Amino acid sequence: MTTATATESPARTETVTSPPGDPTMIGVPTFIVGSIALGLVLTGYVPAGAVGASIAIILPATGLGQLVAAVWAASLGQNAVAAVFGVFSGFWLSYAVLVLGLLHGWFGISPDAAVATQGLFLIAWLVTIVLLTVATLRLPAAFTLLFGLIDVALALVLYGTEGGSATVTTAGGYAVFAFTAVGVYLFAGALSAATGGRPLPLGRPVLR
Repeated sequence: MTTATATESPARTETVTSPPGDPTMIGVPTFIVGSIALGLVLTGYVPAGAVGASIAIILPATGLGQLVAAVWAASLGQNAVAAVFGVFSGFWLSYAVLVLGLLHGWFGISPDAAVATQGLFLIAWLVTIVLLTVATLRLPAAFTLLFGLIDVALALVLYGTEGGSATVTTAGGYAVFAFTAVGVYLFAGALSAATGGRPLPLGRPVLR
């Protein structure tokens, strides 16, 4: 009598993991829409007394979008990305609070102190984003260009605000449009990669 021995192979369980996702797919477009709104305010698309016109976009869309992207990046361990979106979340949300606070007298700031208050805001954020620019010199050149243009825009708006120059403030608005264009380029590259295409070239880092 012949006994046949069957050898059974254990079933292999394959674990299919989903891609972790890309926080820039939320962070960059929400940054773009808020920047467009801010640029339009600075270049006089709305009357001078309607500085709060952009807040309906900046507060719920840009500020919240940057925050979501920062939390998402942090959950993935993308610390540098989380830092960038966290900084800009703080910028946009604090800008919205500043404008609303000055318009509605929330902080007890007299009209005579309004310009100095805006100057304080701009100086604090200019220093912070210049530091961010320096810290990101190891990133591709497109990011350095983006942050550098943001520094220029903040510096122009600061000079225009402190000096009461509408011309310089308007120039700051056009600088906002310039860094918005870089943001559009970054988003186009990220979207291309996310949909199976090739990412756009971002340039060599300034530092290696």
